[in-house]
Amino acid sequence: MLSIIQTGSLFIISGPSGSGKGTVVKALAAASPEFALSVSVTTRKKRESEVHGVHYFFINEDQFITLRDTDRLLEHASFIGNLYGTPRSYVDEQIQEGKTVLLEIEVNGALQVKSRYPDAVLIFLIPPDFDELNRRLADRGTEDSETVRARMVRAREEVALIDKYDYLIINDKIENAVSDIKMIAHAEKLKTTKRVDFEAGFYNNNNQASAL
Repeated sequence: MLSIIQTGSLFIISGPSGSGKGTVVKALAAASPEFALSVSVTTRKKRESEVHGVHYFFINEDQFITLRDTDRLLEHASFIGNLYGTPRSYVDEQIQEGKTVLLEIEVNGALQVKSRYPDAVLIFLIPPDFDELNRRLADRGTEDSETVRARMVRAREEVALIDKYDYLIINDKIENAVSDIKMIAHAEKLKTTKRVDFEAGFYNNNNQASAL
């Protein structure tokens, strides 16, 4: 007898600011129900346009500390006085449902999650070259030149850690990057550890043993 196991995967998407990772992740989630966005918890106040459970799980500091101290966060960080983290339960539930969970996170957080979740698939997204990255950052028009320079310095630091990742994707066009990640997701689902469980007597069924 052959029993099929349809567990999913955790995909961690990293890349420099301006690499387009946020756009790619949203495009993947919109393209197929097999993808699920990991929703972080935060102590930051909810903005009017945000929906609890969609953009973030908005909680207070005491709740956050409880999650952190009881090992229920895959990773956590502090930014501008607010706490952020990735809840382990949400990720595990989605994976058990066979989803490919997408976690968009910076390099240090990605490696932190990988150490706690060894089966996670690490994908690094970059533009064709640094000139293109600099152009994208400048064209956003949301930051001054000093901030853009600082982001370029950080980008080179992040790129130096590419060898820690499983896949490198050049984001020249959004549709190409989305297609590449879809292929990776398909390959992950075909792994024997995620799809099949050979039980005693399987090869005796339908005379398959004689064909081996």
